[in-house]
Amino acid sequence: MSRFVQDLSKAMSQDGASQFQEVILQELELSVKKELEKILTTATSHEFEHTKKDLDGFRKLYHRFLQEKGPSVDWGKIQRPPEDSIQPYEKIKARGLPDNISSVLNKLVVVKLNGGLGTSMGCKGPKSLIGVRNENTFLDLTVQQIEHLNKTYNTDVPLVLMNSFNTDEDTKKILQKYNHCRVKIYTFNQSRYPRINKESLLPVAKDVSYSGESTEAWYPPGHGDIYASFYNSGLLDTFLEEGKEYIFVSNIDNLGATVDLYILNHLMNPPNGKRCEFVMEVTNKTRADVKGGTLTQYEGKLRLVEIAQVPKAHVDEFKSVSKFKIFNTNNLWISLAAVKRLQEQNAIDMEIIVNPKTLDGGLNVIQLETAVGAAIKSFENSLGINVPRSRFLPVKTTSDLLLVMSNLYSLNAGSLTMSEKREFPTVPLVKLGSSFTKVQDYLRRFESIPDMLELDHLTVSGDVTFGKNVSLKGTVIIIANHGDRIDIPPGAVLENKIVSGNLRILDH
Repeated sequence: MSRFVQDLSKAMSQDGASQFQEVILQELELSVKKELEKILTTATSHEFEHTKKDLDGFRKLYHRFLQEKGPSVDWGKIQRPPEDSIQPYEKIKARGLPDNISSVLNKLVVVKLNGGLGTSMGCKGPKSLIGVRNENTFLDLTVQQIEHLNKTYNTDVPLVLMNSFNTDEDTKKILQKYNHCRVKIYTFNQSRYPRINKESLLPVAKDVSYSGESTEAWYPPGHGDIYASFYNSGLLDTFLEEGKEYIFVSNIDNLGATVDLYILNHLMNPPNGKRCEFVMEVTNKTRADVKGGTLTQYEGKLRLVEIAQVPKAHVDEFKSVSKFKIFNTNNLWISLAAVKRLQEQNAIDMEIIVNPKTLDGGLNVIQLETAVGAAIKSFENSLGINVPRSRFLPVKTTSDLLLVMSNLYSLNAGSLTMSEKREFPTVPLVKLGSSFTKVQDYLRRFESIPDMLELDHLTVSGDVTFGKNVSLKGTVIIIANHGDRIDIPPGAVLENKIVSGNLRILDH
């Protein structure tokens, strides 16, 4: 069997599984089935049911992974979406709002994707608990936004957090502090799948535990898992029974993803009388977004195409800002009834993302994942809405954090809006070097956040610190060479300057 597996994994890495007899795939699937059954026997009685659901979900995904050959899209079939399939936000806003906006809001549930850890920014625990503005975390701002909605319109919009097994415990501890807020908060967990050994294509996990040696054996399988895990949690049925009709799904680290009343009204009261089951907010690409997934027309349906699905020969074309002008913000509005129908028919089709990783011990593994937006083609009457860039304000790095902490934005009821004092609505390009990667290092290097209202571009590299009340304007480049250190003095105004060496300030 091991020789079979070696041959197969070799072939899969060279040519895909295309030349391989069905019998080898069946052998492999049988081996995986046995491994999963062994894992399930280690579950306690209260873990058994949800572990079984997780492993069943994994088996379905694994089966598809073995069957599917080559890139998941045929480049020749990709077309630009028809004009009316991506509506400009201005047109939707121009319809105004109905008098009964409260009854429309009462049909909505807000879902935040909260499975990520803050490791890329040097933090332990859930990313949503990182402080982003005036001591407020991502989670604080989200709760404030929804509480403000509920108070303003006298409504009952609930917040649902999709946690992963990595973030669930820490998030639940913190939720107690919101007990007195006017927001009902629910949580459910996305699935837990075993990582796969890249050589043998068998699960790395030997039992259900995910502590000690097994910490790295499991992973959350991407946000496309929301459909199955939301359904399995029972929350989907609960909300349908309460008369809720749509969920608004977004990443918790996207500070621009607030509830938009105009989009909600368009969903609930469509101009042509035909409701959309799925709306994806897209926005115009800039040079910084060339890798973002884009909406295309494919075999008569709207379809999200990600860079990983594009044949190598067409990657440059995919990145072209002129051909594919928009990208997915991952702000999605989805019909609850449609999710239930498609889930029960097993009809939600999402491409598999094969994500290679190397574990701490050096073992090469793969994770099979899916993305929530990829399901758009399974829903009826889908729509893209081209929204202003302000609805896409993700904080992935400390460079992003600097922008949202600065005076470029003002904070009101949990929502960040671009300051009226900034003369042009574009966001400056900020690139902080590796000395700023971790949040605690970044905070140590700024005595206070600089004035950035007139900044276009900032690049900082090396050992640099900023004193209080520094002002940055135009293009500012600060480069401390290896072994040198640059301290920008308090009150300094840098306008179109290059600072290099120890501290030499030149005109840019």
